[in-house]
Amino acid sequence: MSRTLPLQNAMALPPDVRLMNAMSVFLGLVFAAMVLALAVAWLMRQPLFNLSAIHVQGDLTHNNAFTLRANVAPKLAGNFLTVDMDHTRAAFEQVPWVRRAVVQREFPNRLKVVLQEHNAVAYWGPEEDIRLVNDFGEVFEVNQGDAQAEGLPLLGGPQGQALLVLQTYQALFPMFKEMGAVLEQLQLSGQGNWHAQLDSGATIELGHGSTQEITARSRRFIATLKQVSARFERNLESADLRYGNGYAIKLRGVTTLDPGDQNDAKKKR
Repeated sequence: MSRTLPLQNAMALPPDVRLMNAMSVFLGLVFAAMVLALAVAWLMRQPLFNLSAIHVQGDLTHNNAFTLRANVAPKLAGNFLTVDMDHTRAAFEQVPWVRRAVVQREFPNRLKVVLQEHNAVAYWGPEEDIRLVNDFGEVFEVNQGDAQAEGLPLLGGPQGQALLVLQTYQALFPMFKEMGAVLEQLQLSGQGNWHAQLDSGATIELGHGSTQEITARSRRFIATLKQVSARFERNLESADLRYGNGYAIKLRGVTTLDPGDQNDAKKKR
């Protein structure tokens, strides 16, 4: 016949007995944790979880899945359970033209990678450089053979200003297109001066200012340029918009010297 020990009697156990009971519970928990850890370690070493495939999706215009896997796979360590996902993502994003990579596990032994490539909209920096600008205003580098894109403008400016220069270019481009010209280059100097060049070779000093100020200044210039060009029947060679109430232009073949002055000038050369 069994009896239940009253609570007050259990609490009245000697301290050494209560300590032994507590130690027994603690050691039992430690043993269970060790068994669980050994089981997990054994499971993680099973061939079932060895990475067998990397499934690449997304933008593959400048890369192909086979080349990507061949370049990235040797940089990966571990199996399906232990591979470092941040390291894997960074390895894919180091590949030329890859802007962003999203990496996911696919049970039990595969990785899925979705890529977003850069969409190049302009060159950046000196002409001998091979850097490009994407449509987010981010500067990126590619292999020299991959940088030969036709029809891209050349932009330039201080470090960290690529987005500003791109936005200003995008605001100016349709304005110059209305006058039958293509804006091929736009540069922002370290002192904040804007300089543009058209496909005809004409150069335009746009002066200081924000994108809004530069576009307003250019709009006034373009509105009157056709009338001035038609009067002299010449093409624009250069323009300086750095005046508060107007601009200065130079047309090919037009001079401010009269014929006598031109002869004197030739004699002095």
